[in-house]
Amino acid sequence: MSQTNASTEAAGSSGAAVQILPRVVVRFAGDSGDGMQLAGTQFTNTSAVFGNDVSTLPDFPAEIRAPAGTRPGVSGFQISFSSEQIRTPGDELDALIAMNPAALLTNIDDLREGGLLIVNSDEFTAQNFAKAKVASDPLDSPRYERYRVHKVPITLQTREAVKESGLGAKDAERCKNFYALGLVYWLYDRPLDTTLGWINEKFGKKPQVAQANTLALKAGFNFGDTAEIFPLRYRVARAKLPAGKYRNIIGNQALAIGLVTAARLAKKPLFYGTYPITPASDILHELAHYKNFDIRTFQAEDEIAAICSAIGASYAGAIGVTGSSGPGIALKQEAVGLAVMTELPLLILNVQRAGPSTGMPTKTEQADLWQAVLGRNGECPVAVIAAQSPADCFDTAIEATRIALQYMTPVFVLSDGYVANSSEPWPIVKASDLKPIEVKHAVGIGGGANGANGAEDSAPFQPYARDARGVRPWAIPGTPGLRHRIGGLEKADLTGEISYDAANHQRMTDLRAAKIANIAREIPPQEVYGDADGELLAVSWGGTFGAVRTAIDHVRAAGRRAGHLHLRWLNPLPNDTEAILRRFKRVIVCELNMGQLQQLIRGKFAIDAAGYHKVQGKPFTVAELVRAFG
Repeated sequence: MSQTNASTEAAGSSGAAVQILPRVVVRFAGDSGDGMQLAGTQFTNTSAVFGNDVSTLPDFPAEIRAPAGTRPGVSGFQISFSSEQIRTPGDELDALIAMNPAALLTNIDDLREGGLLIVNSDEFTAQNFAKAKVASDPLDSPRYERYRVHKVPITLQTREAVKESGLGAKDAERCKNFYALGLVYWLYDRPLDTTLGWINEKFGKKPQVAQANTLALKAGFNFGDTAEIFPLRYRVARAKLPAGKYRNIIGNQALAIGLVTAARLAKKPLFYGTYPITPASDILHELAHYKNFDIRTFQAEDEIAAICSAIGASYAGAIGVTGSSGPGIALKQEAVGLAVMTELPLLILNVQRAGPSTGMPTKTEQADLWQAVLGRNGECPVAVIAAQSPADCFDTAIEATRIALQYMTPVFVLSDGYVANSSEPWPIVKASDLKPIEVKHAVGIGGGANGANGAEDSAPFQPYARDARGVRPWAIPGTPGLRHRIGGLEKADLTGEISYDAANHQRMTDLRAAKIANIAREIPPQEVYGDADGELLAVSWGGTFGAVRTAIDHVRAAGRRAGHLHLRWLNPLPNDTEAILRRFKRVIVCELNMGQLQQLIRGKFAIDAAGYHKVQGKPFTVAELVRAFG
């Protein structure tokens, strides 16, 4: 496991020397029932508590009930933990823990030469070879001589370790993920305390299960300490992160907490209407915990009902939010048009996945950008913002809410499967550091001036009168003096009466478009990372941020003048976007689709931007981007 800046300490009590490394990438892989996501999450939490910078990449099987032991049923969890700041979960694995042949064959290509390979030898049987569609034990191939292979009878040793708990054989085997976790904790000098505490809290009402998992975890750790098959242990020091209080946070979790925070900043109730879909469902699960903060969650009977309920909540004066992934967003689009016509605030969360249709529902992609910007009938502009990382989901949710309320418009919030399910340290924000979200409602009889009209109480309310930004007033239904009509049919300017007048339709279309364009006034000047001008500009959006930023670091370290522009707002684009693009000889737009932002940039600015595209259900690696940048 040779890495740059590695050093070795003398052997400890176990006889294994300790090698100091700046960064390690580990992947747990097994059947979907083997608890690999749990093992990876616990390793992540422990590393975060220890003080490492972490970045993760969970990988779920796409089939809900794929046959056990088959390649489609493999579940994986990758974690990179470091003593330095990192932005990606890593290109290559330093260690792979494979619980069966299918997991090995599915993941082995990512293990670097000389990497550590730990396999559960109990599962390497003729029956499991057949399930994995391989004729014989793959470990017999000369290919595996390039790795440091350790065969550990994890299943058998787990059964032996948990005997005193009294669990049956089937339940005992379910603890083997904790045995593997304990072994990896020993290898990388991780403490057991965080996971032991979690076991006691999670299974406090099931003491037999808690005891079994504790025994398995400690047995795996002790095996590493006593078996004397590992000549080295590894240690990664604490990271030198900016001072503050941190917690490990997952993207969907951060998005939910950001929405709760935005509602408090606006002093408004929040309503979340949704229909379950991978990978967005966890947002509903998370928001359901916050009822005490005036958060209402509603699982509707379908996607159309979900968004229409959210529009109704916004009409009534709450913050209406709906969420889904690409297939569900397709069903919501007519109702998005309704929100555009009524000019009501609405947040639409799209946690993108690989498509089209059902596609690869547990894999990541960025192919819904056009769907967000252009995907409705008629001239139907909306604002579009994208989160760049798990922790950034918190800030993105607040910024999107602020724009939706202040501009009376639907706002698409784009995340993706990678951002939603991965995690990183998040510096906990002080409430006092957050700017309140100002909300103004039209005022009825007895309340002074009549909203945005500037007229006295006796004047008829004009629901489509606009302020200097082009924003109409938000009138709460039932307020005396504010009777008005909204809906999906075109409205007359100012009065809101139904109108089929040609000139009025042109005017209202122009006004709605101008309002979205005016949002660009709120977007600060863009910061170009690296060189402000020169040979190469890499452009990215969404979850590709970390890989592109790191790749540009490599390019600049090689002596080239290069910069990185990461776009947070995608509609409208920031006002200085064109000027920045024209400062570079070569522009490459990097996105996990076939060139959607690239074509928007080429069409809007007539700039010959090239593109680097990937639709494999996986994030970019740094190495492939460096190659693409030439």
